[in-house]
Amino acid sequence: QVQLVESGGGLMQPGGSLRLSCAASRTIFSHQPMGWYRQAPGKQRELVAAITSDSTNYADSVKVRFTISRDNAKNTVYLQMNSLKPEDTAVYYCFANYGLRTYWGQGTQVTVSS
Repeated sequence: QVQLVESGGGLMQPGGSLRLSCAASRTIFSHQPMGWYRQAPGKQRELVAAITSDSTNYADSVKVRFTISRDNAKNTVYLQMNSLKPEDTAVYYCFANYGLRTYWGQGTQVTVSS
């Protein structure tokens, strides 16, 4: 069993920055993916970014603006979000693969509005 605790969401003006954090309750091996999905109202959940020891992947809509990183010693994954746009407004969910299962955080709201 893995618990994921997210933090860092909130309200930000367009063009601003936010940093999301997600701490896992146990060690996630570096070769197993951790990352973030998001779900906007009325839309399907979509992959934002994922990271393993070998690779990072980003949705086309966030490339250049968002950066995912991982601190394996702290079992924590981060999402640095720059140049935020109103269309980035969504609930952001952390995920981690452990064994054969995918675990999810509770979600954190990100709202980009002036």
